[in-house]
Amino acid sequence: MRVAAGKRANTLSVMKSIGLVFVALLLAGCSVVPGGGPSGAALSADDIETAVQKEDYFSFTLTPEIAQIVGRYVPTRFSDYFGIKGTEPRQRIGVGDLLTINIWEADERGIFSTSYGKKTTVESVVDDSGRIFVPYAGRIRAAGQSVESVREAVETALVGKAVQPQVQIIVTGNQTNSAVIVGDVGKPGKYPISVAGTTLLDLVAHAGGSRGKTFETVVTLKRGNRKATTNLQDLIDVPKNNVRLVKGDNILLTVKPRSFTAFGAVVKTAIQQFPTESVTLAEALASVGGLNDNTADASAVYLFRFEDPEVIVKLKPEARDKIGDYQVPVIYRLNLRDPKAWFVARYFQMRDKDMIYVANHPAAELGKFLRIIQPLLTSTRYGVLISNDLEK
Repeated sequence: MRVAAGKRANTLSVMKSIGLVFVALLLAGCSVVPGGGPSGAALSADDIETAVQKEDYFSFTLTPEIAQIVGRYVPTRFSDYFGIKGTEPRQRIGVGDLLTINIWEADERGIFSTSYGKKTTVESVVDDSGRIFVPYAGRIRAAGQSVESVREAVETALVGKAVQPQVQIIVTGNQTNSAVIVGDVGKPGKYPISVAGTTLLDLVAHAGGSRGKTFETVVTLKRGNRKATTNLQDLIDVPKNNVRLVKGDNILLTVKPRSFTAFGAVVKTAIQQFPTESVTLAEALASVGGLNDNTADASAVYLFRFEDPEVIVKLKPEARDKIGDYQVPVIYRLNLRDPKAWFVARYFQMRDKDMIYVANHPAAELGKFLRIIQPLLTSTRYGVLISNDLEK
């Protein structure tokens, strides 16, 4: 009887130890279970509200209303940055420009008249001092002047020397009023800006267009100390972004295929390129095999991206004073257990460098936990058996 009681006491002691170890590990929970990212609970409403107060990021449940607001947003920051306000500035003549000067006189006996007619054509290049030379008119200031002002200056200088002179000036070699386009373009080079005005798309067309697809082509415009980037497709879709160029503009075209990444409880973690101009959230999930049936929490699908501040103000007007003039990190949460969410995913458009994360289901985390402690349970069981054998 004493031996049996001793065995039971020893067994109970060992089992009590097992229980304490089990409880300790259970309390440790997610901290000891390996995972590919935060759990759904880690992105709880309380945590999100705290993060918003700290201005770390903003988070929104992806409802049909939210999706429509985001989808209707048209980026015009490129236009706001480079658009010319008010009246279009006149082009100015500059050093190196070639001017063709036509002079007519009212009498065939005038100094510019010939046996062929009453007109003479003179070509003159604006020299380093900014002046041109016109016979009998002398040196005329041209650099920094409009074509009309130079025409009037030449005509005035000829009064009293020519017979009722009439003057026409044409800029035939425009070296000053030009822009440079380089990169992934058909014919990179320096192109003149017409008097009527040349837009960014005009210049891209003159240069032979992009070597890649429009939705994969990034356009960078540098004007003085300012620089901004947009997508070539946005110049086509949003006419306001197709800004007029000014002299000295430099344009770089770069072909950069767009992509998104998928993490967490999806069938295939991957970086996926956009196969077409537009890819919806549903198509993006399908391209990585969808949610993992064994581990995914369908109520915790997240989309991470940077949004323009204008979008945040539309979604959360009271946040206007919390954000600056730069892109803001945003998390959109989608609950695919709700049938309406599938329709939202069907039309919500992905953007370049978006990140999708699907959290693991708590049951999957428990399964991982049990697999971790299984060796411990097995070794403890053998320890109990050995202890009992030794007391026999």
